[in-house]
Amino acid sequence: MLTLLAEYSGSLGALNVFRYITFRTVGATVTAMFFVFFFGPSIIAGLRVRQGKGQPIRTDGPESHLLTKKGTPTMGGLMILSGVLAGTLLWGNLRNPYLWSVLGVTLSFGLIGFYDDYLKVTKQSHAGLSGRMRLLIETIVGVVACMVMAHADAGRLSTALTIPFFKDIIFELGLFFFAFGAFVIVAAGNSVNLTDGLDGLAIVPVMIAAATFGFIAYLAGNAIFANYLQIHFTPGTGELAVVCGALIGAGLGFLWFNAPPAQIFMGDTGSLALGGLLGTIAVATKHEIVLGIVGGLFVIEAVSVIIQVASFKLTGKRIFLMAPIHHHFEKLGWKEPQIVIRFWIISVILALVGLSTLKLR
Repeated sequence: MLTLLAEYSGSLGALNVFRYITFRTVGATVTAMFFVFFFGPSIIAGLRVRQGKGQPIRTDGPESHLLTKKGTPTMGGLMILSGVLAGTLLWGNLRNPYLWSVLGVTLSFGLIGFYDDYLKVTKQSHAGLSGRMRLLIETIVGVVACMVMAHADAGRLSTALTIPFFKDIIFELGLFFFAFGAFVIVAAGNSVNLTDGLDGLAIVPVMIAAATFGFIAYLAGNAIFANYLQIHFTPGTGELAVVCGALIGAGLGFLWFNAPPAQIFMGDTGSLALGGLLGTIAVATKHEIVLGIVGGLFVIEAVSVIIQVASFKLTGKRIFLMAPIHHHFEKLGWKEPQIVIRFWIISVILALVGLSTLKLR
């Protein structure tokens, strides 16, 4: 919205600063952070009153959760999404189709997660929205977003897949691109959802990935930097750095309340939405495979569940003491802070590896 002020920079040169993505990214970060800081306590208080018993805790999970997490309200994703919206709408260029594609997926996935959380809280059961229905709606949203972004690109990369480390290898996917892009978005959303199981475990890796992809979006959307690094130039995607900045700010604000012992849980409302946001940015910037590296922690969590389910169905035996894998380490005796901080360290390492793909070509 504030980008409109740049149109008057001819008469007042100081307004030219609103043209710069870097300035607006910082503005979005600060705005989102203070928005969550300011409104967070009232949101938590309201959710606590309306939810009563809070998020249902798995009885087959670590015994400590029944003591330390029982009664904690969920749907904290509402705080994060509100902050992201406030920061993005205020500082983003609202004429950018990529920005609206990302926000569309984020809000749609947030609504799906909200309904799932609502069913779980009202029924005090883990049986929320059916998995098939949820995946179907998410896939439709993902396909529509990919169609919008392909139309916005309208170039040689609109339906192409690029390969990290190789500057000249491009696979033209044609119509299959929409299925592939939707898969990336849906997989990212559900992977983050599976990671959200301990206080602070999901939000910090999400912020690390957001910072990484904010940097990637800025470079990929700038012809000079893209040419220097020999990465594929995707016009217009630089604006997504503002969205990433808003996510980082909102995430910092949320972490203040989600730090152990958590006053509120993110819930599916937040985890699905944030994963979908990251997946959509990866598709927009043509760095889908890099997301698998930067978000490797989310991939590990998701794969641990897939392995556990497949093993039990095929052999009747479980590979892990409990899935997702962070619960496996809890069962081994690791303390919650140990798991969370070590997983954060892994996320930083993977982000650095992902960033290396920008230069190693």
